[in-house]
Amino acid sequence: MNHLSKLSLLFIPTSLLCSCQSDKKNEKADCPNIVYIMTDDHAYQTISAYGGPISKLAPTPNIDRLAKGGILFRNAFVENSLSTPSRACLMTGLYSHQNGQRQLGEGIDSTKTFFTELLQQNNYQTAIVGKWHMQCEPKGFDYFSIVYDQGDYYNPGFRTKESNGEYIQETGYATNLITTKSIQFIENREKDKPFCLLIHHKAPHRNWMPDEKYYDLYEDVQFPKPSTFDDDYRTRCSPAHTQEMRIDRDLNLVYDLKVNELRDTPPYNDEWSLYGIDKEFNLMNSRQLEKWHAAYHPKNEKFVKEMKSMTDAELTDWKYQRYLRDYLRCIKSIDDEVGRVIECLEKEGLMDNTIIVYASDQGFYMGEHGWFDKRFMYEESLRTPLIMYYPKAIKPGTECTAMVQNIDYAPTFLSLAGISKPEEMSGTSLEPLFQGEKPETWRTDLYYHYYDYPAYHQVNRHDGVRTERYKLIHFYDKDDQGNYRLNCNELYDLEADPHELNNLYGNPEYNKIAEDLQTRLDGYRQRLKVDEY
Repeated sequence: MNHLSKLSLLFIPTSLLCSCQSDKKNEKADCPNIVYIMTDDHAYQTISAYGGPISKLAPTPNIDRLAKGGILFRNAFVENSLSTPSRACLMTGLYSHQNGQRQLGEGIDSTKTFFTELLQQNNYQTAIVGKWHMQCEPKGFDYFSIVYDQGDYYNPGFRTKESNGEYIQETGYATNLITTKSIQFIENREKDKPFCLLIHHKAPHRNWMPDEKYYDLYEDVQFPKPSTFDDDYRTRCSPAHTQEMRIDRDLNLVYDLKVNELRDTPPYNDEWSLYGIDKEFNLMNSRQLEKWHAAYHPKNEKFVKEMKSMTDAELTDWKYQRYLRDYLRCIKSIDDEVGRVIECLEKEGLMDNTIIVYASDQGFYMGEHGWFDKRFMYEESLRTPLIMYYPKAIKPGTECTAMVQNIDYAPTFLSLAGISKPEEMSGTSLEPLFQGEKPETWRTDLYYHYYDYPAYHQVNRHDGVRTERYKLIHFYDKDDQGNYRLNCNELYDLEADPHELNNLYGNPEYNKIAEDLQTRLDGYRQRLKVDEY
């Protein structure tokens, strides 16, 4: 039996009378469908609806369509700029220390309520397709088809309720396969119930391997470097200096940039085995490998010949262009597949009563400060794209500048479904912002905390508070006795210094502002019962 074509057999009917189960003829009007599309590491700078210079050269028309027809949030932030913690915030509406998922490898507290459990109990069909990446079984889902860990770009394996714990390899490109499975869920849903579908893409996660039809896309485009590309971190605390996420120094030619012609050349042979890129190529079939080598081998051979005579600046520029081209090729596929989801919803007559959300699990550096990756509380990783389309409640072309956070998503979905959020949920429904106006009672600051150190990219632990204009960041590290080895603060005036180049902490002119921000930060730590900082 095809597990997707027979989805209706998998759904367990609820025995409860719930908010979306009634005798009303207009019951579906009261209970919108929810389609939440989340990519991994998608920088808002690369979505053309946000108007950045990179996106003007690599537009995203289908994502833009959702923005034009709905609301674009210009100040959407995460609570912890890291993949698995961000996903835990989505599912629970809780901060990292509350839900247990502080780091990539530190598992979520699975006793916490997932918003999908509450939807499921209230007559929603629920599903997730794609990346799960949490150390617990998907909870609150009638159907799931998830990839292993981070997932693979080519011919990934998927695990379902029917696969007995095995990941069954399927032929194709991950972004396309995830969309196809999502569309099959929509087409085979129980049509007398509302549904919630989470579409979680692997792309554009490192190491940015595009679909074969886009191997040469943007090859002749020279993408502009951000103005802060050559940042020297002069006023910053030590973490800005000691991170391992610089494009010139840490972006790997073999693993990240796929110059596999260097795999047998010291020191690149060590990099090949260290990063395990052979796994991706081993998953490809002969036809896929032939296509890959036909596209990349000539470009790589040309680079290897020229590399010895390149200056450091020329090599860095080559790395930056390869990085952006591959990353944006992955984004092109994402945008295509968003278009496929929209077409499916149109065909099924669901556009009017479905809220479509497009988001990323966090922001990402596209060369700002000379970096790739995320983790820091600086704007490019703290800030995430967030677009919502829901014609029954949102006017086309709405923009919102209020500060929102990924802990708000679960309460929003519950509110739309007519379900009261659990008292312990820290987030707030975004419904009051759907007209673009900010209520007087809306938050005036937000809290951030990053825990994953020592780990990949070596970004020190830090927490902080951001207001509409100012940001205070506290970097810390303690020994086994609780004594500080690192205790350093940074303060930024985002209006005067939007690129966060000038640390004002200790400047007498900003003492009162620093005191106010510290009071706010201490208030968060006390109210939220934060146990380390």
